[in-house]
Amino acid sequence: MSAWEVYAIKYADRNARTRADSFIFDDNHDAPHAMDYFIWVLRRGDEVILVDTGYDEEEAAARGRPIRTHPVMALAPLGIKPEQITQLIVTHLHYDHAGGLHLFPNATLHVQSAEMAYATGPCMCHETLRKPFTAGHICEVVKRLYSGKVIFHEGDAEVAEGVTVHCIGGHSRGLQCVRVRTQAGWLVLASDASHYYENVFAEKPFPIVVDLQNMLDGFKTLHRLASEPGLIIPGHDPLVRAYFPQAIAPDIHRLDLGPSKPVLP
Repeated sequence: MSAWEVYAIKYADRNARTRADSFIFDDNHDAPHAMDYFIWVLRRGDEVILVDTGYDEEEAAARGRPIRTHPVMALAPLGIKPEQITQLIVTHLHYDHAGGLHLFPNATLHVQSAEMAYATGPCMCHETLRKPFTAGHICEVVKRLYSGKVIFHEGDAEVAEGVTVHCIGGHSRGLQCVRVRTQAGWLVLASDASHYYENVFAEKPFPIVVDLQNMLDGFKTLHRLASEPGLIIPGHDPLVRAYFPQAIAPDIHRLDLGPSKPVLP
């Protein structure tokens, strides 16, 4: 079978952050450290798989975290309409990854069973743990479940030929990464298994974590799944836009051809 095209689409950013927000035990904790927010598109001929949804203006207002581009509009330069999305991989159910599920009414969701159990279980009695979740987004998954449009995975699973998901956990109990066969080799969309290159390359944990051992073990899993380190794509690193060529529109970068310059560990 032919390889997949993979696109990273930036829809928001948050630049009033420091390294303390990104790394545990960082020596330079008060230095600025910007964050980008992405959704990803896998495309092969007429096949399209969306990975995560971003969040909309309502969620942006509720959290005081503005978005640059509505997720539906962000997909428009690729010629993709929301009703065309029938397969949607949800890496985890945090607001910035699952906040736009309602925008894609025809999509069947691919979710780890562990993530659904976590987001609806007793861990959510703790305000600190439920803070990255929004109840309405979880209710949307339940509605989709009762309409027969949720596929639960237990660990490693194949979503389509050349596309697999792998449960890592760490940042969230059922966080999954996505492995994709591309022209450049096996590419891994880490999502929040590694927010930044520095997390995975230096094995530096991100502060929002439910299981630190799983997060640290997950860095090794990302390396094992990718054909080479430069094909590990962190979930929020602005450097992705520096390493991979722009495609079609300023906030869309093509990943499947490999980085345009060496990715430095």
